[in-house]
Amino acid sequence: MATPPLTPRMLIPTTLPPLGSPRSKESTVRPEITLEQPSGKTKSTGSKSNKLLRRVRSVFRSLPIMSPMCKFPGGGGTRVHENHVHHGGTRVTGTLFGYRKTRVNIAIQETPRSLPILVLELAIPTAKLLQDLGVGLVRIALECEKRPSERTTKIVDEPIWALYCNGKKSGYGVKRQPTEEDLVVMQMLHAVSMGAGVLPVNSGGGGGGGEGDLTYMRAHFERVIGSRDSETYYMMNPDGNSGPELSIFFVRV
Repeated sequence: MATPPLTPRMLIPTTLPPLGSPRSKESTVRPEITLEQPSGKTKSTGSKSNKLLRRVRSVFRSLPIMSPMCKFPGGGGTRVHENHVHHGGTRVTGTLFGYRKTRVNIAIQETPRSLPILVLELAIPTAKLLQDLGVGLVRIALECEKRPSERTTKIVDEPIWALYCNGKKSGYGVKRQPTEEDLVVMQMLHAVSMGAGVLPVNSGGGGGGGEGDLTYMRAHFERVIGSRDSETYYMMNPDGNSGPELSIFFVRV
């Protein structure tokens, strides 16, 4: 029987095993990772940097998950961003994903077929953020302090930020290296430019078993670099319609 075509609502062929399935001779097959290297991206990141990221992530995972009310006050308000690219802005692909009861992850790619250039983990449950996006506008601010010794560090290369959701302190956000499971998710979605849905999970296995469904939302984002100390990602809705709206601000203060 021929495999049905890939669509935003039917994302993976039936021959792929579910994420989190037990490792056995029958279920160890994972999709081949064919994602391309981003343009100008070097593979070497430095062992010291990787050790620091792992250490920060270990501390971050010991912190409680926050459940802020991310709904923007005022009944929706005015739309601050329509479907256009600012002068100097570039279009990228952004994917929010994670098990419903665990911290949400955000992956930024140059295209759906390239390796992530940025992966964030935020102290907000995936289900909570997606629920609030379905209600109205969400603004996420990630702040860190300026340090003279870090003048050459790009703001998105900082290891940890204070996290604010619509002005309310909501814990922390960390940058991390893509895991094997992250790459599997990106590979499964490589033919999807935008959409939302659920990826199959075997609740009896590892990799998030028992944590609920692995949900995702993918859209185009506009990346705007304001200065060395500020960078913003705006979700772009097709045809400027009144769909969910998300802005992610990185700032050094």
